[in-house]
Amino acid sequence: MAFAKTIKRFLEWIGLKEKLHISVHQPPLFKESEIWWCHLGENIGIEANGKGDKFTRPVFVLKKYDRYSFLGLPLTTKLKEGSWYAPIGFAGVKQVIMLSQGRVLDYRRLKEKMGELEEKEATTVKDAYLKLHSASIKK
Repeated sequence: MAFAKTIKRFLEWIGLKEKLHISVHQPPLFKESEIWWCHLGENIGIEANGKGDKFTRPVFVLKKYDRYSFLGLPLTTKLKEGSWYAPIGFAGVKQVIMLSQGRVLDYRRLKEKMGELEEKEATTVKDAYLKLHSASIKK
């Protein structure tokens, strides 16, 4: 039964992903430190999934590469602790940015802008991301 639900969810995501992929429109204006609803999809194992029928999840824009792509970090309201997470307060809600779940995303995944983190909090997130990832690189 669980397997059938998983397959159904993947098929629903494939249908939406196809529509997103073929959509041609002007990239929205987005910048670093903003938080957007993004179509993250149905993923594998421990990867962060999108929720609902549009497979969306809030994503922090860590690094903008160009007008078409960026490095995004998903958010969760499930409060977690440790070096893989950066706690924030956003829109009056305590949330966590999942530093280990960052990935390059195309602008077509952006659904709508939610807002922007304050500069101090955004800097804290960026520093935590760099600390987590630089510590794992061995010489």
